[in-house]
Amino acid sequence: MPASRPIALTGMAWVTPLGDSLDGVWRRLLACETGFVEVPHTVRLKNGLAAPCAWPPDGPADGRMRALGVSTLKRALADAGLTEIGDADVVIGTSLGAFLEGEPESAPLNRYADTIAEEVGAKRPPISVSTACSSGADAILVAAEMIRAGAAERVVCGGVDVLTTSKRLAHSILGTMSATTLRAFDVRHDGTLIGEGAGFMVLESVEAAAARARTPFGHLRGVGAANDAAGMTTPDAAGLGARYAMERSLADAGVAPSEIGVVNAHGSGTPLNDATEALALRDLFGAGASPIVFGTKGNFGHSLGATGAIEAIATVLALRNQNVPPVYGLEQPDPAMKLTVPARVPMSLRARYGMSVTLGFGGFDTSLLFEVPS
Repeated sequence: MPASRPIALTGMAWVTPLGDSLDGVWRRLLACETGFVEVPHTVRLKNGLAAPCAWPPDGPADGRMRALGVSTLKRALADAGLTEIGDADVVIGTSLGAFLEGEPESAPLNRYADTIAEEVGAKRPPISVSTACSSGADAILVAAEMIRAGAAERVVCGGVDVLTTSKRLAHSILGTMSATTLRAFDVRHDGTLIGEGAGFMVLESVEAAAARARTPFGHLRGVGAANDAAGMTTPDAAGLGARYAMERSLADAGVAPSEIGVVNAHGSGTPLNDATEALALRDLFGAGASPIVFGTKGNFGHSLGATGAIEAIATVLALRNQNVPPVYGLEQPDPAMKLTVPARVPMSLRARYGMSVTLGFGGFDTSLLFEVPS
């Protein structure tokens, strides 16, 4: 099957527990820093650690989420050299965690997206995506398909989610929260920890980027999705959904597995997720494969509906800088992970293709494949 048309990536921005500068946060990732701190709570939790962002300041969760979305989206536009949104469409993903707090809203749950789009001056209603932890990645996938279908020339897309007591309590009750700290792909892994943040990308048709003489950071070359339908929260033990999503992104890009230099794994730190992902990666790439696997949830926490967008940005930065940050908390690598995973110190990279993989509750598996020419 011939490769689909590449999509130009002309701008990106994020807000994370380690800051909001692309280069500044990247340096902190390379230094293996973490944003986990003790966050006050009024209910019984398995762990008091979480990863909050410094901005926006304290306030109602829904208001913080909207402010975070507006600020990050505007900075992504500026990074793309755009002073206003113009005719660009907007696609936003979230797990809707902000709306589990307090009294239910009378307005539709997608009203947050309408408000964000209105505040940045969008001319058309936004598309709101909520596919659990894959929401941010799926927003990018939807944007790419809109451009390829000719329904849009430019789309600002990504995800936003905020830290709430409800989300922390839910993961504590489900048993997915770590009692210690988040250690993805380490034999001591015992669960995840919650964070918050936002990440947005500006995607354009190659023709639209060329028309305004904008040199892209790189290109979104392939997208793939699958649903393993194994359970509400439990992934398919065989890793088939994750593998299908990755295979589809490779086929969409017309790229062979051997050409992938780096994979930003979901890496949630739960034993089930790590085992599933390790199996899917091993089956796809083979035990002797060369891709470097990393993950950023030990640095940022699991930012839920925003995580796929934030990790997509980290994948592009790894390709641009040709280095890969170490996985925070990794000291005793799990032998089930047969691919190379950096621990303690960064690893250099020589590659033009990288994948970002997101595995959400409900079996939502998404893979985004990026190219940054060397």
